[in-house]
Amino acid sequence: MKNLLFLPLVLALFFPASSSAEEFLGAPVISQGKTVKKTADRLELKTGLSHDEVISFYRKALKGLEDIRFREWDDSTYIEDDGNLPWHSITVSKGDEDGTVVTIVKDNWTWIMGTLVLRYIGVFMVLMVLFIGMSISGKIISSSVKRLDKKKSAA
Repeated sequence: MKNLLFLPLVLALFFPASSSAEEFLGAPVISQGKTVKKTADRLELKTGLSHDEVISFYRKALKGLEDIRFREWDDSTYIEDDGNLPWHSITVSKGDEDGTVVTIVKDNWTWIMGTLVLRYIGVFMVLMVLFIGMSISGKIISSSVKRLDKKKSAA
């Protein structure tokens, strides 16, 4: 009988994450929230907590992770993972008196490929601007050298 009472205590000590915290794709979820929409890629929940309380919860929950960025916007706070976690972002919308909306989105290939395409295009745009600038400066230098040569040969 003593062993049966001791077992839950040992499990709670050695597996605290599974006994007390909720997660979606490895991202912490506020337990006071009511799920509005849940799919395999997205979780939307509404909580009665204020925006600042939700942000302090996520700052505390994500404190030890290196690649997490908090971006403050006018109408929401965007928490982004720049690392390799299964989730991509947590958006905490500044709600009204009804509550705050929290949206957790899975990392997807559309976002990854879009970012790579934009970088690829950006590199070639910079190279094109450099090429055009060097071509224009080359034409200016060539024409000024030709004028100097004509002046020297005329004199």
